[in-house]
Amino acid sequence: MSHSVLEMSRGVRRRLEGVVRRSPEKDYARRALALLQLWETGGNVGEVAQRLRAARSSVHRWRSLYERYGEAGLRSQARGRRDWKATQEVLSVLEAVVRQDPRELGYLRSRWSSQLLAIELANRSGVQVHATTVRRWLAKLRFGYRRARPTTLRRDPRKAERLAAIEAALSKNDPHTEVFYVDEADVDLNPRIGSSWMRCGEQTTVPTPGQNQKHYIAGALHAHTGRVVWVEHHRKTSTLFLKLLEHLRRTYRRARTIVLILDNYVIHKSRVTRRWLEQNPKFQLLFQPTYCPWVNVIERLWKAMHDTVTRNHRCRSMYELCQSVVRFLHVAQPFPGNGHGVAHFGLMAWTPPALLLGQNPPRLSTETVTGGAQDECKDHCD
Repeated sequence: MSHSVLEMSRGVRRRLEGVVRRSPEKDYARRALALLQLWETGGNVGEVAQRLRAARSSVHRWRSLYERYGEAGLRSQARGRRDWKATQEVLSVLEAVVRQDPRELGYLRSRWSSQLLAIELANRSGVQVHATTVRRWLAKLRFGYRRARPTTLRRDPRKAERLAAIEAALSKNDPHTEVFYVDEADVDLNPRIGSSWMRCGEQTTVPTPGQNQKHYIAGALHAHTGRVVWVEHHRKTSTLFLKLLEHLRRTYRRARTIVLILDNYVIHKSRVTRRWLEQNPKFQLLFQPTYCPWVNVIERLWKAMHDTVTRNHRCRSMYELCQSVVRFLHVAQPFPGNGHGVAHFGLMAWTPPALLLGQNPPRLSTETVTGGAQDECKDHCD
């Protein structure tokens, strides 16, 4: 099919103008500009060559490519020698090899290396190439060298049943039923290390306390409103969980049923917990399937807390770190939100008088930590 420069349609001209303005390939843009100017000058090759500072033979060649192949003839061709070994058959063999486990083929390695892939490719297809060529072919096949995702071979036989119960509780539209995601989080004085902006060639240092201290927070995330109720304790025992249950019972005292979606941690099933639940039948516990942490939405809250507060922190005491954690739990509501990432620390409303007087502050009590959330929830219930 022949294409005439002098009879270029308006659509073709607009596409060539877009190539001139946006194409990162300067040679491709120059050829497109030459065709546009040929149309503008009525096919005057000499004038176009003078405008573009190009040889007349180049303009003739560009015009000939367009008239023979159309717009595709103006595109830049791959430079260098053609990779004649990279046939579709060889690439298919390489892809099939990569998808296999090296141990299934009798190799010692548990992962493929480019050198080992080159050897196995030569054994199967007879094509001998260097490991660098194998890496280039893998990139062409859209394979990358990335970290694997661990999974477990164990399965919960009641997974479908538990997921169906959780889905039914979430979809139930009952004004007298409150549904929460419940979980515990560890707060370590020894900072969690994470990525941050730093100059190339330098590595930011994060001071550590030397001896780690731990504190624990139990939280309940409302499945519909995004409100968070939390308590704290210095040990991760049944006492921590019972403190949260008592706090929920007092806060949502008008609710006839309180459904808790939680994991299978031992403190959720202890004898002390079971005795308390027998005395408070309004609480219903729905355990998520084992090895399915993504079912519990409050895990996202803890991840946001660690990313915002505890990762690379420079707090010198556990009390100072708990101040930041509590501040986060206040500004993150209703969750999920985006205010916690840009929030200022500010002056906490629950700051004890001892801190204002410059004295050594006492350990945070449950009432001190949860006062703000408790008032919010009481207003919500009343």
